[in-house]
Amino acid sequence: MVKAPFIKVEASKFTEVGYVGRDVDSMVRDLVETSIRMIKQEKLKEVEDKARKIAEERIAECILPAPRKKSRAAKNPFEFLLGQSADDYEAADEQEISGKETEEKREIIKQKISRLELENEIIEIEVEEKNASFMEIISGAGVEEMGVNLQDMFGSILPKNKKKRKVTVEEARKILTYEEAQNLIDIDEVYREAIKSVEEDGIIFLDEIDKIAGKESGYGPDVSRGGVQRDILPVVEGATVVTKYGPVKTDHILFIAAGAFHVSKPSDLIPELQGRFPIRVELEGLNKEDLQRILTEPRNSLIKQYHALMSTEDVEIVFNEEAIEYIARIAFEVNSRTENIGARRLHTVMEKVLEEILFDAPDMKGQKMTIDVAYVEQRLKKIVDDEDLSRYIL
Repeated sequence: MVKAPFIKVEASKFTEVGYVGRDVDSMVRDLVETSIRMIKQEKLKEVEDKARKIAEERIAECILPAPRKKSRAAKNPFEFLLGQSADDYEAADEQEISGKETEEKREIIKQKISRLELENEIIEIEVEEKNASFMEIISGAGVEEMGVNLQDMFGSILPKNKKKRKVTVEEARKILTYEEAQNLIDIDEVYREAIKSVEEDGIIFLDEIDKIAGKESGYGPDVSRGGVQRDILPVVEGATVVTKYGPVKTDHILFIAAGAFHVSKPSDLIPELQGRFPIRVELEGLNKEDLQRILTEPRNSLIKQYHALMSTEDVEIVFNEEAIEYIARIAFEVNSRTENIGARRLHTVMEKVLEEILFDAPDMKGQKMTIDVAYVEQRLKKIVDDEDLSRYIL
């Protein structure tokens, strides 16, 4: 909404310095990578039209290569003095005429490409081949943690491999447009703007902060809880984190922490860290109306997901409003009776409702299924009535 670089990380993934695992500085590096992707996307859009024109010219060149112009100059430097035959001039003139005809034909091809008339034609294009750096292969995430990437270091020295691919004109346009757009943007400017955006507008959402709260027992997985808190403290307070794109100051990055403090308490965090999160908000549990909205409103809501899933089997599935309301009510009731796991309960309820239809879908091609209240009641009645059964199934 605010067009700011934003990442969500789990505090439970971090370990104290000296332990195997991710250090807390990596969340700032991840935020920089996110910012670079955002800025790069904006820059690519700015040069998209120009890049598309260059890409279409390259496609036209692939379809109809330009003829090689034969020089009128004789191979022997002294031959001109000796005299050049009329046949040589005539052959050169014929080739020049042929070149003009080719240019005219290529112009026609360009117009057809721009009018999308050759989208399904197969052509052979030359594209750059990206290879993973040697250090990334042998050490995985270790390179990212050190802020070193040998591929970047030696990229300008080592020649880029190119390979030929047979693709449609439609796919070639996408590949070549992106490739040309990459060449048109100033990548150093992207890095500078990305770091500035992170330092001024960056947002880091620290989830599962409750998992690193609590008293240390001195052994087992709890041993680094306090250490992780002490490592997070300077980053939240304001520090300079070194990344492969340059140093990043965290003074003005907005840190938001969240956790389910039903076992531990916010006061279990070290006092210094508590003081860095002065604004606290307690979230209320989801009610029936909230669950009903979650089922329908988001772009990737469960109803839409199941609709798309069934369409792959050529089966249309339609949910009545009453059925959606009933599913939300059942999820709310089960949350109230057993453990409240929030909107995740909708996954299990929906799976139970559609279990048979999902199994029989391959044999139902071309059919339309309407899910009404009666069908949902039939599928869930036994489970809802039997509390012990609902505890395990829902």
